[in-house]
This record gives sequence, structure tokens and C-alpha cells, in this order.
Amino acid sequence: MSTSPPTLIVLAGPTASGKTAAAIQLANHFNTVVVSADSRQFYREMSIGTAKPSLAEQAAAPHYFIDSHSITEPFSVGGFEKQCLQLLADLFKAHNVVVLAGGSGLFIKAITDGFDDLPAADMATRDKLNDELAQNGINVLQERLRSADPTYYNEVDLNNPQRIIRALEVYETTGKPFSSYRLATANSRPFNIIRLGLDMDRATLYNRINRRVDLMVEEGLIAEVKTLLPYRHLNALNTVGYSEVFDYFDGKTDLPTAIAAIKQNTRRFAKRQLTWFRKDKEMIWLDAADDDLIKKMLEAIGNQH
Repeated sequence: MSTSPPTLIVLAGPTASGKTAAAIQLANHFNTVVVSADSRQFYREMSIGTAKPSLAEQAAAPHYFIDSHSITEPFSVGGFEKQCLQLLADLFKAHNVVVLAGGSGLFIKAITDGFDDLPAADMATRDKLNDELAQNGINVLQERLRSADPTYYNEVDLNNPQRIIRALEVYETTGKPFSSYRLATANSRPFNIIRLGLDMDRATLYNRINRRVDLMVEEGLIAEVKTLLPYRHLNALNTVGYSEVFDYFDGKTDLPTAIAAIKQNTRRFAKRQLTWFRKDKEMIWLDAADDDLIKKMLEAIGNQH
């Protein structure tokens, strides 16, 4: 496939929809690499709970932005945009096609469209919001975000307090909703972009999620989270699969309840991911359960040229 300028194939979709396997198939077909756009797989210390590609999968196609950072290094979506665009510029010297795969809509959007410069963090406001979180719980902040910025409320991972606090902080310091700072017009990129979305019927997806969580527990999720207890205050760990196990370690719940909560929160998260990606009118949707998925993906790519 020879195109000029080069082509970025975006492979998006909810958690557990099979993006890793599909991305490797695409990378092998085009003799290229996979760049991860998963906001938690960057972190070396988080592997089981993030469903990171296995070593065998990483050997099947070169992967970037897997284990690239430590949870102790703050890594924002803006930092990802900058580093990933530099990486793509280098990769496109050797490859005409690169696959960007992941379920983090905000991180994918940063690469395809870019962002406005968000206002700098106001530490006093952030501290106040963190105090409210500690005293009143996340529900109060969720409700405030719902009224202040319904657009972002419908897209954000509501189980991630740091994302909610950041949005409220922007709103309270500027008077403008966080969602208004995202670009109305896309930044032009020096590459073509083809967007493929994986989906499957809800029952199948939810069964896959439940099975995956059981597998994570078998593979040692509880032990992994235990090693991360000293870092539990960090943003990266305020996420599904980790916060529920912290509750178990705190004695707030028993293990079966914590595991059930991971499944439920992951299913909710998948629903929100789909809500986000469905707003992208350029996304070409494919049935992830299709036996001929690679063939369908290649047909969709061919039709874009």
C-alpha cells in the first residue's frame, strides 16, 4: 500500500473488544508497528489490571507507549500528544502506515485533532476540590460536573476523581466549561487518518469483560495492587481495577464484592467509551466478533483511498 502522505490507522473501541489482537493483525499485514493510546498501559507498574499486551503479543509486532513511563512521573494527555507526534514523525520515515490502537478517547483525539491550550492548574482550587472529595465522596463532585459541564460529564470516566477535579478546577477558575477548551476545528496533521471502531453486541462484550476480570484475578491482580499501595494517591491508580481492590485492602468490602465491582465499573466504562467514539462521524464501525475481521478491516481501509 503506497500512499503519500503516510497513513495513521486508528483502531478504537471499548475495553475487551479485541483491539490488541486486531492491531497486531493489521501491523503484520502492513509490516508496521503499533502505537498504544491506552492511558494506563504507559505505566510499567500496572500490567495485569490494565490488560497490557502480553510479551508474546508485543513480540508479534513492535509496540510503543507500553511500559514507557512510571506512575511516579506525571503524564498528561498534552504530554502524550507532544511525545506521540514526535514518535510518529520518526516512525513514518520507516513506515508508510502506522497503527494507533487504544480505548482512551481523549488520548486518541489528542493525536487526530489536537487540543486547545488548557489553562494552568490552580492549586488552591484543586486543593479545595480534593478536600471536598475526601469529605463528601465522589458523588457530590460528579453531580456538580453534571450541572457545570454536561458535555464532558457524558464522556469522562466518572470513576476517575482526578479527571472530574481537573474539569471542575478549569470551570471554577475560568467560568468556562472544560469541554469548551477542546478544539472546535481540528489541527491539520501531516498524515492521513483512517478511523476504525470495534464493537460487538452488548451481551457478548459484557461476558468478555466479566471473563477478563476473572482472568486478571487468576493472574495475580490482587498481588499487583498490593505492591502499589504506597502509590495509591497517584492519579494513575484512581481507576477501575485498582480503586476497588484498595477498598478491599482498607476493609471496606470483601474480595468477591470488590471483584463484582470491578466487573460492573468496567462494563460502565465500556459503555462510556462507546458513547465517546460514536460521536466521531468519521469512525468506520466493524463487528469485532466477525470471523473475517481482518478482511473487513482491510476492505474498509482500501475504501478510504
